[in-house]
Amino acid sequence: MNATEDMPPAEPVGSRASRIVIVGAGFAGLEVAKELGKAGLPVVLLDRQNHHLFQPLLYQVATAALSATDVAEPIRKILRKYESVQVLLGEVTKIDLQRHSLELADGSAVGFDYLILATGATHSYFGHTDWARFAPGLKTLADARRIRARSLLAFERAERTVDPEDQERYMTLAVVGGGPTGVELAGSLAELSRFTLARDFRSARPESAKIMLIEAGPRILPAFSEESSAYALRRLEKLGVQVFTGAPVEEITRDQITFAGHTIPVGLVLWAAGVAASPLVAQLGTETDRAGRVAVDSTMRVKGLQNVFVMGDAALFLDDDGKPLPGLAQVAKQQGRHLGRSLARHLREGTPLSPFVYHSRGNTAIVGRHAAVFEQGRFRLTGWIAWLFWAIIHVYLLVGFQHRMTVSLQWLWRYLTFERGARLVTDDSVEASPVETQSASKRRAG
Repeated sequence: MNATEDMPPAEPVGSRASRIVIVGAGFAGLEVAKELGKAGLPVVLLDRQNHHLFQPLLYQVATAALSATDVAEPIRKILRKYESVQVLLGEVTKIDLQRHSLELADGSAVGFDYLILATGATHSYFGHTDWARFAPGLKTLADARRIRARSLLAFERAERTVDPEDQERYMTLAVVGGGPTGVELAGSLAELSRFTLARDFRSARPESAKIMLIEAGPRILPAFSEESSAYALRRLEKLGVQVFTGAPVEEITRDQITFAGHTIPVGLVLWAAGVAASPLVAQLGTETDRAGRVAVDSTMRVKGLQNVFVMGDAALFLDDDGKPLPGLAQVAKQQGRHLGRSLARHLREGTPLSPFVYHSRGNTAIVGRHAAVFEQGRFRLTGWIAWLFWAIIHVYLLVGFQHRMTVSLQWLWRYLTFERGARLVTDDSVEASPVETQSASKRRAG
């Protein structure tokens, strides 16, 4: 018997002529839902989490600068004023294009006439999936909490040990990947150890921690100009970060990393080197690139399929120069807003879907305390002005007035005191090592 024959019948969403289902409540998914909601069209938004995550600030949760609630907002709260939009909590496990339905993890199904996938991206370890266990990436709140816990525990273990070599290993933290996420993580970890934790420990000396940033390419921030890349390098080195370029990683284990022929004992490795599109979009069976992104036309419709659209990090959308659009929040937001308006006009007035044109609002990366790089075409900023510009933009983009106020006040407090208030390690935010698990089993057995 075919597996789909055991599936519950698809449930209609709204009227038969306009069953619109959006999968993913990231920047793209939210924007398209808002625009369709404004038009009064019946929509179902599916997500496996009940919150929208502001990913550009997730690294600050991972490094104890902000709390999880500062960068997340309930999806239902964001969309509650759009009466035609229904939010469902569920994970899509199968796309059935023939039956026009989605199968969820709980066995239920949701039917669609129009399907919009905005499922984002996940980590890519370039074929070394075994590294994921030892080098967590940063995409979700769970990732951020896990990284924060492991980072803080590394210093706690350094404080507890009496062996100088173990202490040095625990306080050696490696970040793999010299893009914006890697640069921001390395700079924030250096500030955390040198300015905040340095006042909290007695035996260990967090200010002497070795923070390494490892990049396989010839320079960090390769998407920026050489001038901005050089500025970021100088700022990181001023913070004490050791930057290695032209150094591809060869092996990662629990307590060491090997790159460019060198093996170094480490207390923690963080992965910021590669991303791949959500594996769900591969079920469409259409053209993809090496990162798993689905090829779409100028209207964001999947090539070769009717009424199926992909946006954001999961979409391979080529600009006028034939280059893929970058995986940025501003790209996803613009795509979602455009598709929502275009599809609403198409369904209500019968007008053809209009092509999407991306308008870049610049690219930016933080390089530690009150330092950043910002570029928009030939216009470039570095230093404190770029950092202030970044802060204003990110506060503005945060969902919810209370988040903007809270984050602004916390940034001001950190700027004046060097303190970070989210330095909590909870039992459910870190995985115990095999040694710790074995010891705990022995204690229970005894």
